[in-house]
Amino acid sequence: MSEVKSILLVGVGGQGAILTAKVLVNGLMKAGYDVKMSEVHGMSQRGGSVSTQVRWGEKVYSPLIGDGAADYMVAFEKMEAVRYANFLKPEGVAVINDYEIASATTASGQFQYPEGCLEAMQNTFKTFPLKAGEIAMSLGNPKCMNIVLFGALTHVLGLEQIDWETVIRETVPAKFLDLNLRAYHAGLEAAKAV
Repeated sequence: MSEVKSILLVGVGGQGAILTAKVLVNGLMKAGYDVKMSEVHGMSQRGGSVSTQVRWGEKVYSPLIGDGAADYMVAFEKMEAVRYANFLKPEGVAVINDYEIASATTASGQFQYPEGCLEAMQNTFKTFPLKAGEIAMSLGNPKCMNIVLFGALTHVLGLEQIDWETVIRETVPAKFLDLNLRAYHAGLEAAKAV
C-alpha cells in the first residue's frame, strides 16, 4: 500500500483511546507499514477530550492529520465524534460508540447533552454505530469498550488478515488478556452485522 491512510481516535480521558491506538500501531508495524502516531491528552486526566492520530502506508512523514484529511474516525463517545467531525474526509468512515459521557458542564446542569449527535454523523458520513458499552457489559467489564470498538475497526479497515490476537496479547496487560480477546471478537462480529 503506497497510499497513506489516516485515522483519528477520539474520546474522553480514561476510555482507552491511547491503548487502542497503540494496539493499532503495533499491528500495522508488524504488517510492514511505516506508521506515525501523535497523541493529544488535553484535560484527559480530568475526563476531558483526548485524541490520537495515526497515519500508515509505505512511507509516512508526519503523524498529523489536517482538517478534512482523515480516512477514518473511531469515536469512543458520540459527542466527541461531532467535536472532531471536521477532520474526516467527506467520504470518510466513522466507527461511533453510541454512548454518552456527561462533561463537567453537562453534569453540573450548566448545559444539556446535545441531542442528535449520532444522527448528525450518520447524515454526513458512512457510519458504523455500535453500542460498545452494552457489549462490554455483557462480557462482564465496561472498561473493555475500547477493544470492542477496536474489533469493529479492524473489520471497517479491511485489515482482518493481521494477527490482531497476537498483537493484543503483546500490548494489553496480561490480567485483562482474556477479556480483551473476547471484546475484540465481539466488536468484530458487531461490525459485520451493521
